[in-house]
Amino acid sequence: MMTATTTASPKGRRRDGPARPGRGGASRRRSAGPLFVAPFMVLFLLFYLAPLGYAAYLSLFQERLIGGTAFVGLDNYTQALTDPQFLHGVGRVALFFVIQVPLMLLLALLFALALDSGLLRLARVIRLGIFVPYAVPSVVASLMWGYLYGPDFGPFAQIARKVSLPVPDFLSDGWMLGSLANIVTWEFVGYNMIILYAALRTIPTELYEAASMDGAGAWRIAWSIKIPALRPALLLTLLFSVIGSFQLFNEPKLLMNIAPDVITSSYTANLYAYTLAFTGQQVNYAATVSFLLGLVIVIASYAVLLTANRRRTP
Repeated sequence: MMTATTTASPKGRRRDGPARPGRGGASRRRSAGPLFVAPFMVLFLLFYLAPLGYAAYLSLFQERLIGGTAFVGLDNYTQALTDPQFLHGVGRVALFFVIQVPLMLLLALLFALALDSGLLRLARVIRLGIFVPYAVPSVVASLMWGYLYGPDFGPFAQIARKVSLPVPDFLSDGWMLGSLANIVTWEFVGYNMIILYAALRTIPTELYEAASMDGAGAWRIAWSIKIPALRPALLLTLLFSVIGSFQLFNEPKLLMNIAPDVITSSYTANLYAYTLAFTGQQVNYAATVSFLLGLVIVIASYAVLLTANRRRTP
């Protein structure tokens, strides 16, 4: 056994030698990790896993006029997969994703590159101005744009009448999806720009200096250095956009009040699930629709990740 050695100091005092570290400190450090994680795990269990499990349980039952609640297994899922309202809602948000997300991410990328170039004056003011719409609640943004789109008192309609032009009907069936895309783009360009701009600030400046010494200009540096370095950040924003697009709810829900003939209760899949649960009182079927929508989001997100990994692999 190793024992601590003692030596006498010049003044006759004893001084302990190096002692073996105790096991109590190591065990306390090992137990500190679970203690720090415990609050998150409790909240995650109570507010995510428990409601998710309860919704899965509800989706296996059906409320009937005769006999009350009955276990039906996967019958609700079979019905939802052939429900035209649900399928049309999923197809509509998929089209929304294809139209809106590339435009939004392209604008966010251009703004981030412009801010990172250092050529803009008042860059901080411009950055704040682009980000401010994200701080506006989606409810307020939808009401504001609903007023702007209005065919009677909206400013676009008033300007068109003054110059004797046809009044644009932004709330018509042919324009509605584009009008919603405009609102969401206005809200989230700044959010995605901040993510991309933060990723740009992590690129070593030595790469820019080396490229400049080789004769590369600003456009060449942006194309060959900055954009390739932004691929992880772009993938992250794309995944966020997939989830947000398929969960589209606030904007169509509010615009439905001023364009009820265009936006129906099943305009998006999320809106359809809400209507089933709180208007039709079909809680079991609403849980089924919500689960299938979540499955669609998982498949779409996995497809994005798989495509990105294949392109990255030489």
